[in-house]
Formats: sequence, structure tokens, C-alpha cells
Amino acid sequence: MAGQVFVLQVAVVALLAAGAVLALVLQARHDSDREARTRSVAVAQTFAHSLGLRPALRTSDPSKILQPLTEATRKVAGVDFIVIMDTHGIRYTHPHPDLIGKRFVGTIEPSLDGKVYTESVQGPLGREIQATVPVKDVDGKVVALVSSGLTVKNVTGVAGRQLPVILGAAAAGMGLATVGTALISRRLSRQTHGLGPLEMTKMYEHHDAVLHSVREGVLITDGEGTLLLANDEAKRLLGLPPDPEGRPVAELPGLYGPLAGLLLSGREATDEMYEAGDRLLVINQRATVRGPGGRTDGVAVTIRDSTEMRVLSTRAEAARRRLKLLYDVGLGVGTTLDVAQTAQELADVAVPRFSDFVTVDLAEAVLRGDEPAATMPEMRRTAVAGIRDDAPLYERGRLIGFLPSTPQARGFSSGRAELMPDLAQAPGWFAQDPPRAQAIIDYGIHSLITAPLKARGAVLGIVNFWRSEKPEPFDDDDLSLAEELVARAGVTIDNARRYTREHALAVTLQRSLLPRDLPETSAVEVAHHYLPAQSGVGGDWFDVIPLPGSRVALVVGDVVGHGLHAAATMGRLRTAVHNFSALDLPPDELLARLDDLVQRIDQVEEPGEGATDPAAGLDSPTRGLAGGLTGATCLYAVYDPVSRRCVLSRAGHLPPVLVYPDGSAHLPDLPAGAPLGLGGFPFETAELELPEGSRLVLYTDGLVEDRARDIDEGLAMLSAAAAHSGTSPDETCTAVLDALLPARPRDDVAVLVARTRTLGADRVAEWDVPHEPSSVGDIRAKAAAKLAEWGLSALEFGTELVLSELVTNAIRHGSAPVRVRLLRDRVLTCEVFDGSGTSPHLRYAASMDEGGRGLFLVAQLSLRWGVRYTADGKIIWSEQALPEPDGEG
Repeated sequence: MAGQVFVLQVAVVALLAAGAVLALVLQARHDSDREARTRSVAVAQTFAHSLGLRPALRTSDPSKILQPLTEATRKVAGVDFIVIMDTHGIRYTHPHPDLIGKRFVGTIEPSLDGKVYTESVQGPLGREIQATVPVKDVDGKVVALVSSGLTVKNVTGVAGRQLPVILGAAAAGMGLATVGTALISRRLSRQTHGLGPLEMTKMYEHHDAVLHSVREGVLITDGEGTLLLANDEAKRLLGLPPDPEGRPVAELPGLYGPLAGLLLSGREATDEMYEAGDRLLVINQRATVRGPGGRTDGVAVTIRDSTEMRVLSTRAEAARRRLKLLYDVGLGVGTTLDVAQTAQELADVAVPRFSDFVTVDLAEAVLRGDEPAATMPEMRRTAVAGIRDDAPLYERGRLIGFLPSTPQARGFSSGRAELMPDLAQAPGWFAQDPPRAQAIIDYGIHSLITAPLKARGAVLGIVNFWRSEKPEPFDDDDLSLAEELVARAGVTIDNARRYTREHALAVTLQRSLLPRDLPETSAVEVAHHYLPAQSGVGGDWFDVIPLPGSRVALVVGDVVGHGLHAAATMGRLRTAVHNFSALDLPPDELLARLDDLVQRIDQVEEPGEGATDPAAGLDSPTRGLAGGLTGATCLYAVYDPVSRRCVLSRAGHLPPVLVYPDGSAHLPDLPAGAPLGLGGFPFETAELELPEGSRLVLYTDGLVEDRARDIDEGLAMLSAAAAHSGTSPDETCTAVLDALLPARPRDDVAVLVARTRTLGADRVAEWDVPHEPSSVGDIRAKAAAKLAEWGLSALEFGTELVLSELVTNAIRHGSAPVRVRLLRDRVLTCEVFDGSGTSPHLRYAASMDEGGRGLFLVAQLSLRWGVRYTADGKIIWSEQALPEPDGEG
């Protein structure tokens, strides 16, 4: 046997040596040819791009200049020739001067097209490998060609130098094979204890018969954890591949986990039980050989299938699946605070691992977030899941009234789960809907568990588990598992119900605090949209407030945070803005008073108030504002349709988008101001003159802020969406929402679009009043004439009386200048301006007093009256209702 191996080794070494020589020759030839081509191209391209080449070609005798240069370059570059030729192939240079002026041997057409071309030709110097490169002028035209190359005989010969090395290595291999064969022969004789081939054959036959005949698995591993032997029974019991020998134990698919750990540990084991798939195996393990120092060189393992313990194995597996199902219920049910979604998650987890079909029926009150009734109401089928979609069960959304004889009604009343092992023998269940019940039985559904869904002692609904695929019915163990499943899900559904109630309350409160219908004014045409966040309710609000003098206030604000606290704070701030606007304060002064209010709200609230709101979360961005949890931003703008001027001020809010009538849009430069609640920071105003038909787009940050983009990108998108010439406020509002509104907004979104109007000169009358009492009568006459022109003579008496009192007070108690203005809008407004800041007060005069009744008469004749302060003085105004169109009233 050793001699045969030696002959084989000699043949292999000889074959390898011959192959190495052949490969060396071919590789040397290939490398030489590639080296020659690469060097030729490099030298030719270098010379073709040299600075003096083109000037030399334009001389009368190019050869005289170029021949010495090419020869010097050729020697330095290590090539055999450098030839420069014209576009017809006539040489200017050559290592053999007698060949100058003769035609070049080779292909020049590709190079005339501007390409680098390499080839092997039989040239004047012998077999040559040459490269031809074009020479181009500044216009890219080929004016000459440069060729460089090597002769094949000068290419280095690697094969000749390396051939002795290969032959020497082959000889060394022969010597090593001889020595190795001798050593192996001696070792084989020692390992076989001198047995001959016949004795070894008999031993193998006996060994094979024993291993493959016994009905007990046998494994043998070495000290490194490699499987040496596995008999047929071991492969069957462990599910090993056909040829597992020689592979590490840890990589075999049937040997994993504790069993693999036992084999790799090398310790002794007696009748230890291990799971392998669906089998429970009894393992015995002993060390095969213990070398010097007590090291274990391998183990022998016997495996026995414990058929008498298969029932125990089945129960263990069932317990494991049960625990895994309960674990998955804890993780997969209640991922959202939506009642219907939570019910569907329960149904999805139970199918098909526990039941073939699952239906969940909840009380209507639970779906609304209310407390469930004590008696069983009609149930809404909220969730359905099954292994197939064609089961004849009640569909999702169906309102079901269960009869008292059904297990659902009994379970709701008792609070305990019920088991129906055979539906065909359950008349109480069958009476609910006999045609559908028969269809369910015909479909193959044969067993039912009904479990009430409970939380905090109240029954929220019923969960039904239906079985069809397994022929055996549900048993008591299944009933216990169903009760555990439903008990765990009941807590999450009740949490979702309570959140639904809180969310509904917050939404109701918020919508009740927002304006339902915005007032119509002659100053602006408005459109608005409000969308609460999908999770939690925020404190965004908007408003349109009519002001005296046909003016209008536009407001948008945002209370940071979510939940009832934010909604309630929003209502307080909106009411405060209405009250402050009734004082006709400038925008910056109104925001200053609103800032004081927010600070007072923070000071009177309990520490941490608002943080317990389930929708607000624990990381509310309002923390740190004025030491409390309240903070807000606001934008307040006042537009005057007579002067077409708009005065704006903002407290930490985003600037509005201004769209001119031609469709151009931009963000006006408006001082930002600090958010409300910080205190100590003044607010500034900006005044804009708006052409008629301009549009102001006011909004909250929920419209432009998004995780997928920064706020600058959102503002640019908003400006682009609003920049449409001639569109109405409704169209602008729709275009803005379509462009920026996310599918599931994380924050509230409020949008208010106002298109400006102008109160024309035909509806305004204004006069300067001399500062003397005699001018009162002249003003009354002018006012009477203007009322007659407007068709409002019915208001002449009251208007004259109002103007007489207000102008007289301005002259007597005020200071110059004095002006009077009449505005004919939805009401008739009389305004008297003077340069004094003294505020008049309404009082009740006694019966014997000679004066003090003027403002009382003004108040009686007016719908309302008031004082508005300006930078130069004050304006006392009075509004009177216009008469009916038929002249009555």
C-alpha cells in the first residue's frame, strides 16, 4: 500500500513540474508582450506631446532636428526605435538613417483617426511590437505620427532563468515523497498493530454489522469536538444529514443547544434526558481515551428513544407554547391606544397558534370611551381574524344582540368563560341564529370558547375562540389559556378605552373653545382650517375680531404641549385676546398684557400641573417657561380697510405669508418677539401697506414642521403653495393644506387666510375742525349733508347729537388738532380725534346738575362707543345701526 502511494506521488510531482514549466513559458511570453506594448505606448505618447515636436515639424528639414532627439530618447527610454512620420507614413527619423524618407512598416489608419494603435509586425529590425500615436495641432487635427517599439528578441526571458528552480523543486519533491512514504509505512504498521489486510477487513465487517444492526444510536467524537462516527439509528433520532462524519458537533443541525453542550463538555452522563425535535432522548456518555495528564481525547455516546415518556414531552411542549403565546400577547397587544386596533391585535395573536378563528365583540359604550353597562347591551363585532376569510361568522362592524341562552350572554352575566366542546349539540347557542349556526357547523367549526373581556371588575365585551382544523375539541386546559389571554388583553383594552374618553373630552373642549363661525367684515374675506393632532390634542387657535372703524384683528396662536391642560389654556388666552381687543390696544401692547397673563397662570398653578395629562407626555416642551408648564406663541395683526395699512406683532410665532394681488409671495420682515410667558421682553410692531386683494396666510407650526424636512424648507413650500394670483381664500387654504399637510399630523394645524378689501372714498367722509366752539354747527351741517347723500337721513338727528357732544368735548377738554370722520359700513361710525390723551368717563348726572349728560346721551343713541388711543392723541368713536333697506328702523 505504501509503495502504491509512492508511485502515485512520483506521478503527481512529475505532472506538476511539467505543468509549471508550461505555465511559466506561456506567462513569460504574455508578460513580455504586454510589457513591450505598455512601454512602446508610453514612450510614443511622451514624445508626441513634447513641446518642441510641432515647431520642428513645421521646419523645412524636420529630420535634422528630430533624428538626434529620437536617438537620445530611445536610448534613455530603453526602446529599440522611435519613428516620426508624416500623415502619409514617410519617416522623418529611424535608428537606421538610410531608412529615413521611406514608408513606415505598419498600420497608420487608426492613428490618423486620432487613436493609439499597437501591433506586432515584421519590421526592419526584425519581429517588432510597436505603438503608433497621433500628433495633433491646437485645433485637434492630426499633423504627424510617432511610433515606438521593441524587438521581440530584446524582451527579457524569465522562463530561462526560472526553469532550473522548477526542476530543482521537482527533485526536492521526489526526495520528500520518498522519505514521507517510508515514515508513513512505519506509522501505519504501528497503528494497525501489525495486522494485515485480511485481518483488518474482518474487523471492519464485524464493526459495521454491530453499528448498523443495533436499535440504539451511537456517536463517537474526538477531543476537538469533531464527529467521528454516527450509526444509522443516531442519524434517525437526531435528524442528522447523510454524511455527518468529519464535521464539528456545533455545526450539525440535529446537535444543538444542551445536547451539543453535553458532547463538547466531555463529562460522563448516565440516563440524562434531552429534547431533539419532537423526541425525548435518554443519553449515556463516556470518555473513550484519557491521555497523559487526564485529558479527554474523545467521547462515546449512546442514545435511546424514551417512548414511555413521550406524553410528558408533549405536555412540556404544550406548556412551552402556552408561555410563548402569553408572552407574545404581552408584547403584541396594546401597541396603540386605539380600542378597535387593540382588539384586532388580540385576534391576530391568537390565530392560528391557539384558535382557527377569533372574534371580539365590544359594547358600544366601550368603543366611545364610556364605562360599560352592568347589563348586557348590544355588542359591536370589533375584530375578526381567521385562517381563512370565508367563514360564515358575523362580519366586522355588525351590531349583535345575544339571546340569554347563548354562552356569550351567560359569560357576560357571570364573568366566567364557557366551553362549548360540540357546537352541534349546543341548542342555546344554536337558537341565536339557526341558519347561520347551521352554516358554521357545515363549514367545519365544531368547538367554541367564549371568554368575557374584563377590567377593574367590569365586562367590556366578549372574545370567541372557534376551532375547525383540529378534530379534537377544546378542553379544560384550552379554557384556562383562553381566560389568561383575555385577562391580559382586558387591561390594555381598558387603557385604550380610558384614553379614548380622555381624548374625546379634550377634542370636545378644544372645539368648543374655537370659533365656530368667523364674523363677516368689510375689511377682509377669510377662510380657515383646523385639524387636531392624531395623538393628543394641542392648544392651537385662530380668530377674526371686528374692531371699531371697520378695522379687523387677525389672531393665530399656539399653546405648547398637548391634552386638556393645553386646550383649557388656549381657551383662557383666546378669551383674554377678545377682552384686550375690546380695549382697542395696539398689537404690541396687547401681547404685553397677554404675556403678563401667562406669567400669572404659571404662578398660580400647582407645580407639575398638566404633566399628568395622558396625552401630554413627560417631555413637554413647555417645561422651563416662567417656571411652570404654560407657554404660548401668538401673532396679532390689525388691518384698516380705509388706510389699507396692517399693523402686526408676534410673540415667538412664525411670520405670516404675504401674497400680493399679482401672486408674488414672501415672508415680511417682522420682529420675532419672545414667546408668551417668559416676561421681561418688549414686543415690537411692523406696519405694512397692503394693496386691495392681498392675502395674509397665518398658520401654526404644525403645518410647516415635519421630521422629513427642516422648517426653512417648510416655509419655502408654504410660500410656493400660497403664491397663486387671483385665488380666493378658500382656494389658497386648500392649496396650502394639499402641499404641506402630513397624513398623520403629530401636532395641531391651524390655517387662517384673509384677503384684504378696501373701504372706498365714497363711504368715508373726513373734516378738520377749527378749535373753537362755533365750528360745531358747521360740522353738524356737513354731516347732515353727507348722510343725505348716503341715503341715511333717518340717522341725522342722532348723528348731529353725537357729533355735537363729542366735538364740543374735544374742543373744551382736548387739544388741537381736532378731526371728524364718518364711515358708512355695516354700521355708521362717527369718530372724533383730538390731540389730548385725557380719557372721558361716562357718569350719571343728578337731577339738579347742569352738565354731565353728554356721554350718557351718546351711549343711549349708539350701539356701542369707546375710546382708541393713538400716538398723537385719542379717538372717541360711536357706532349706530343702519336703517332697514325700506327706510324703516
